[in-house]
Amino acid sequence: MALSSVWRGALAVVMLLSPWAAAAQSVQDRLKTCLACHGESGQSTVPLTPSLGGQPAFFLNIQIFMFREGIRKVPLMNEMTRGISNNDLKALSEAIAKLAPPPPPSDTPDAKRMEAARTLSEMNRCNVCHGGTYAGGENVPRLAGQREDYLLHTLREYKANTRRGYDAAMQDVLHAVDDKQLVDLAYFLARQK
Repeated sequence: MALSSVWRGALAVVMLLSPWAAAAQSVQDRLKTCLACHGESGQSTVPLTPSLGGQPAFFLNIQIFMFREGIRKVPLMNEMTRGISNNDLKALSEAIAKLAPPPPPSDTPDAKRMEAARTLSEMNRCNVCHGGTYAGGENVPRLAGQREDYLLHTLREYKANTRRGYDAAMQDVLHAVDDKQLVDLAYFLARQK
């Protein structure tokens, strides 16, 4: 009987919560554990859990480091990354970055919402840091095709200054953006290829 992705993720969490097990895992074992929640091919189907496929290796490296060091506070991720060496952190980031980027939703986008969000994105220079196709690069995450719920959650965290980043650019950019605009931005970005 095949385990559902939720049960595989729960099993992986239980296995990793033991400190000795986490420290003893190979990079490939850690990758399997990551993908239990973030999607077998790096494309998440779990609410509020980001797809990791197509993310820049350097960005992933920084994020894993921030989780390991407790700079970003997400208890499950802090526990999962505890004990990972710098070399394994780099190897894991590189392995995840090789996964295919997630495709955008297959729905027909609302043209009016898309155009309003595109204008907002250009006005706030989202397309400068994240690139014209929102594919990110180096220390900037890929936004194109990311889960819409995760994008909105993250934008709201940056706006509220509750998400810790390695610079203050997002808080500055989102300062004057209202919640309806954040909803439209998440909608727009999730539908980029």
